[in-house]
Amino acid sequence: MSYQVEVFTGDMLHAGTTNRVSIKLVGTKGSSDSVNLSWLGGFSRGSVRKFKLKFPASIGSLLLMELEANALFDVGDNEWFCSKVIVTTPEGDRVLFPCYSWLADDEKLVFRDAVAKTILKDTNDITKEQRNKEIERRYRAFRWQLHAPGIPHKVKGDSPEALPDEVRFSFTKSTEFQLTQVSAILVLKLQTLATRKGPWTNFEQLDHVFTERRTDTFEYVRQHWREDEFFGYQLLNGMNPILIQKCSELPKKFPVTDDMVKAFLPSRSNLKNEMKRGNIFLCDYKRLDGLSGNVINKKQQYLTAPMCLLFSNPEGKLLPIAIQLKQEPGEENPIFLPSDSESDWLLAKTFVRNAEFNEHELNSHLLRSHLMAEVFAVSTFRNLPAVHPLFKLLQPHYRYTLQINIMARALLISEDGVFAKHTAIGYGGTAKFLERATSSLTYSSLCLPDDIKARGVEDIPNYYYRDDGLKLWNIINKFVDGIVRYYYNSDDDVIKDTELQNWIGEINKKGFMNKAERGISSLKSVDELVKCLTIVIFTVSGQHASVNNGQFDYGGWMPNLPSTLKRPPPTKKGCITEYSIFDTLPEISTTVNIMAALYVLSKTSSDRHPLGYYPEELFSEVIPLEIIDEFQVELKFLSEEIEKRNKKLQLPYIYLNPKEMENSVSI
Repeated sequence: MSYQVEVFTGDMLHAGTTNRVSIKLVGTKGSSDSVNLSWLGGFSRGSVRKFKLKFPASIGSLLLMELEANALFDVGDNEWFCSKVIVTTPEGDRVLFPCYSWLADDEKLVFRDAVAKTILKDTNDITKEQRNKEIERRYRAFRWQLHAPGIPHKVKGDSPEALPDEVRFSFTKSTEFQLTQVSAILVLKLQTLATRKGPWTNFEQLDHVFTERRTDTFEYVRQHWREDEFFGYQLLNGMNPILIQKCSELPKKFPVTDDMVKAFLPSRSNLKNEMKRGNIFLCDYKRLDGLSGNVINKKQQYLTAPMCLLFSNPEGKLLPIAIQLKQEPGEENPIFLPSDSESDWLLAKTFVRNAEFNEHELNSHLLRSHLMAEVFAVSTFRNLPAVHPLFKLLQPHYRYTLQINIMARALLISEDGVFAKHTAIGYGGTAKFLERATSSLTYSSLCLPDDIKARGVEDIPNYYYRDDGLKLWNIINKFVDGIVRYYYNSDDDVIKDTELQNWIGEINKKGFMNKAERGISSLKSVDELVKCLTIVIFTVSGQHASVNNGQFDYGGWMPNLPSTLKRPPPTKKGCITEYSIFDTLPEISTTVNIMAALYVLSKTSSDRHPLGYYPEELFSEVIPLEIIDEFQVELKFLSEEIEKRNKKLQLPYIYLNPKEMENSVSI
């Protein structure tokens, strides 16, 4: 009986091999012997090699394929990346085996065909045994580790090289990620300033220094950062669009009076009326309260936990109308107003922007996208075998996430990382802040429609993050719904899928710290499963893009987003001068190093996979493939709609354009 075998080698750097490769097929009527596919010549990068295997009899419907590699003449270490194998049986069946794995010397790997099956549909004893073996292997390979008390667990591994081969960086990605803060300083041509400890003395100094790599948005920020209208715009469409919420009642700790703000409200109106109309909004940076400032270059730094009240005016502009720099009111904690001196008001806004830096980088960016993406990924690899339909759905959305998170922890929050050296919050404050942020992280807040409703921002004008985000959410939700309902016919199918329940259970335990009021410990319906998977995919693609891709755009111009402040908050009005502002802003070296870090963190990779791009053939059934095609078409339509809208905007909102975001947290 003749079996035709096509072997596909990956097209990435070093994918080929001169190793001897053997194959073994297992079917419902038996298994073949192990057959050598080549003695000489090996498998070159990007090649497709065809073989004809002859067996004494048919082995029935194919169940498993086993590949083994051995060094030629028993020398050398020559790994091979096998993309896929297609076997055509004597009966004419064409069976796809997705591999997409590195195969090392003397290593043996077993693969299932591409037809996805939940554990309930996997009834063959041979495949069930293989399913269990795969999960056992993954449990050993992907292990949890506590990073710090009170925050989500991480994957065990001190370097990207320590991770299993199946999630390895490509060589292209590894090379690009040699770009460090130091080399970024060279790219930005700032090396002469990176160690200068003196202060900036005027804004023209900054103008002349930062001339490299300016984007259109960077230039817009540089020109408009002082303006109240732009200050409010950033809270909707800047790097951190998820903190602002409707204010229906003033917090007692923020005693703003009508007399203070009546000049900024419509005539014959007051705060109470505008709150009833849904026009008053609040940003509260309370998670920073009580944290001690860092010491940089032997100088004490300062950070505050401000509150900022904003008014959405009849023209649709969101404007700040009151700022209190500390949480507790008092004589030495004045409420700053737009009617104060220009220097007073600018400095108050600067303290808010410094709080925004910390809230964005540590909560919105690190915790809610990077760390939660890692929890989703590790739980998926530990609990869902490759044949599971949800593994096939999710696996492309974890590409490079574990590696980039290991590197991000070293770059950002280690004892000698960016936050320890160049921010007001410092190393100790970072750990405390992350614990506070985790304690307020909820499953519901990761669901965009739920979060929009909970913050009361359904109707605020010119909120492009909300508008584009909800359209993207609906497209992802429709895609997920189609895939899930193809494999799950009833709620009972969801409840009885033990692998799925183990998956969500670990996410709840390791991500939401097993807190019933914050997480979700089980899935009881198809609808719940669809929502959960939409949360996962949206978090690692759209949500991450919205808080990551604009970091250099909005933070490269330091006065708009200072990482630290050298003077304590003012305790009274009327004493601030322009010199006071420069004496408060970060030193030159701090500015340059933060700018370089933001450049690294938001730099687009040449090895990117845009949302909806699935080059790996993981599904083989017609209907799931059609659903993927439809998903890609709808993403393209959304990109075109956003680009058409953006042509009419003075400052385009680009961060939720599907073609500008990646499938995964990979930067």
